[in-house]
Amino acid sequence: MTDTDEIEAAVFRRLLEHLDTHKDVQNIELMNLAGFCRNCLSKWYLAAAQDAGRELDYDQARERVYGMPYEQWKEKYQTPATAEQLGAFGEK
Repeated sequence: MTDTDEIEAAVFRRLLEHLDTHKDVQNIELMNLAGFCRNCLSKWYLAAAQDAGRELDYDQARERVYGMPYEQWKEKYQTPATAEQLGAFGEK
């Protein structure tokens, strides 16, 4: 692993830690503000694993990003999207 790889891996771990400490920030808010969310990160993680020849499925990738099974995270932390959030999302 190169120095760049190590730095990028550390940044990714820090991003996951940051998202984990801000579970109140909903995916729709991330999508509206930044154009990506935890599910996007999961898809990118899965694609990178597949590119590296690693066996991984989407649920496993989401568990890595969410820090727990997605359905559990959703039940504990996801709130219904507001009309304003849905409207902003629809405008994109």
